[in-house]
Amino acid sequence: MSATPRIGIVTISDRASQGVYEDKSGPAIREELTRILSCPWEAVVRLIPDERPGIEMTLIELADAEGCCLVCTTGGTGPAPRDVTPEATAAVCEKILDGFGERMRAVSLNSVPTAILSRQLAGTRGKTLIVNLPGKPAAIAECLGAVFPAIPYCIDLIGGPYLETNPAVCAAFRPKGATKPKP
Repeated sequence: MSATPRIGIVTISDRASQGVYEDKSGPAIREELTRILSCPWEAVVRLIPDERPGIEMTLIELADAEGCCLVCTTGGTGPAPRDVTPEATAAVCEKILDGFGERMRAVSLNSVPTAILSRQLAGTRGKTLIVNLPGKPAAIAECLGAVFPAIPYCIDLIGGPYLETNPAVCAAFRPKGATKPKP
């Protein structure tokens, strides 16, 4: 496994995975993470259809085999019949962190009343934090910005690498006395 933190970016979309339209959501996650993080990191990107077994396999692969400390998904969090990302995420996680979904819906409600239809959630699998983000690029930036202050410390707590943020973009919260581990 590489010393550089690895972050999984998973776009879940039938049409984008079939080439019907360009994936703009995965690149939006990557762009936002590039703005937020000041430390080096490596993206591990996947583009897959809305199929629960495939989503579960991809999340397991990114956490267990690829060693990603964070996996951000986009798509499949609404109420439509093929929206199964939260179910797949819950199936592979050991702990669900309800506050992430609550915070993302709260911030999204400031922009759009349909945010109450969103079913984003987050959970941990071993040393990996998995976060479901919305599918629209503007909503991705808004939601990732809302929850990212808690992400580095969460990853610290589950034994992942120390992520550093650009304080001008996102001030990561760590309790007083929490220090960067020595190499």
